[in-house]
Amino acid sequence: MHQKIDLEQLCADRGLRITEQRRVIARVLSESDDHPDVELLHSRASAIDSKISIATVYRTVRLFEDAGILDRHDFGDGRARYEAAPEAHHDHLIDVESGNVVEFVDPELEALQKQIAEKLGYRLVDHRMELYGVRIDREE
Repeated sequence: MHQKIDLEQLCADRGLRITEQRRVIARVLSESDDHPDVELLHSRASAIDSKISIATVYRTVRLFEDAGILDRHDFGDGRARYEAAPEAHHDHLIDVESGNVVEFVDPELEALQKQIAEKLGYRLVDHRMELYGVRIDREE
């Protein structure tokens, strides 16, 4: 379900100065099908350009996050993980044993969240949902 987002283009659209190292990091993020943490991003980016330091990766993800083109997630495993900010909303189901992240959209759930907010006297403007589970076929 993961949609490809061109972070390089988003940087240009937001007027961010794009250095060659930022371009590499943006490309790695754009091509990621998972939700990598900084260490994994550094590993992938430095395989392309060995001069990219972990500090550069930290600074770049913070810059991208502040610009609203990168989403930071904490899935309870103690590591901040990242994905390009999606154009379309989706939620996450995290496999607590493997760390795999499944993206999903459920229109009934979206409607229910809106109804709950309205019942409590609010207009829902945004939300983030993370479900945590173990695979049923692995339970004993």
